[in-house]
Amino acid sequence: MTDDVTGADLDALLDDLYSGQERITQAEIHRRAVAAEVPAELLTRITALPEGEYSVDEVADLLGGTPQ
Repeated sequence: MTDDVTGADLDALLDDLYSGQERITQAEIHRRAVAAEVPAELLTRITALPEGEYSVDEVADLLGGTPQ
């Protein structure tokens, strides 16, 4: 797998994470990103998020994706 992060990588992760959820913790985002084997660059950005809960729009903005 390549470490090049595309908007599609992030968008797919966010679609999966926020299916039926309004807010998710940084820890849950990180856990599920590891399980999904996202590219290392994206995982690094997720790890750098401050602890707390995030809406899909907040995470998309912080990680450089497009809001759902």
